[in-house]
Amino acid sequence: MKILQKYRAIAMISVSMLFAACAQEDQPKETQLDYTVRNKTELDTWIETSFLNPYNIKVYYEWNQNLVDNNRFLFPPTVDRVKPAMEVVKAIWIDSYSTIGGADFVKKISPREFVLVGGTNLNTSGTVTLGIAEGGQRVTLFELDYLNRKSRADVTRFIHTIQHEYVHILNQTKPFDEQAWAKLTPAGYTSSWYIYTDAASRALGFITNYARLNIYEDFAETASIILTSSKAEYDAILASVTDATAKANLKKKEAIVVQYYKDNFGMDFYALRDEAQKNTTTVINN
Repeated sequence: MKILQKYRAIAMISVSMLFAACAQEDQPKETQLDYTVRNKTELDTWIETSFLNPYNIKVYYEWNQNLVDNNRFLFPPTVDRVKPAMEVVKAIWIDSYSTIGGADFVKKISPREFVLVGGTNLNTSGTVTLGIAEGGQRVTLFELDYLNRKSRADVTRFIHTIQHEYVHILNQTKPFDEQAWAKLTPAGYTSSWYIYTDAASRALGFITNYARLNIYEDFAETASIILTSSKAEYDAILASVTDATAKANLKKKEAIVVQYYKDNFGMDFYALRDEAQKNTTTVINN
């Protein structure tokens, strides 16, 4: 019995020592997390006054691995490229819609976040993704480091991405007539759109090769190509299409887009195009 009591005493002492050791280990230590608040820069202030305060749009330009695809070779934009690119976005996209659709149009319907990436988002198919719209809340823009604001072609290519993704956001708010659209060129849609040229696709009634992916991309491409082209430029595209049926379908798609803007947003789509073209000219000349 004395031996048993001896072992019980040893066991109790051991348990006590274990709890004491655990208690020591559970003591809070100095945190490894960095809670330092970064000083606001001149760029941060400009983004606040130009996007966050008036339109409730956050702009992320510093690297955040939670906001990008980590399986791609991507990098943040050069800081001095951010403001020139976002001035293009504001002048051609926001200001054009605000002028034609009303001062509160973009405040009510817009992505709430822009994520900016400096480099190219290259796909395994060899195609390049210029922008992504996620759930109507976030738009990611790529290739900021390569934007030449003095080149109309560069600016048009860049702003086409925003115009295209914004059309998707509008469609999530107010759907277009999908049934009417789907009846126009049903046989031309393909997941292998990238193996065709724009010219070959226009001969089938699609404004670009990417428009052939599905009816939703077709609508967004039709609207965004018109918005990033002058009337003369778009008329030249139509004139290049020699197949009468294809040209007729392109015009029918254009008519659906125009009616969609009028019926759902009370907006003159051609006036919006002209305003965007005017603002594009202003951007490249300044």
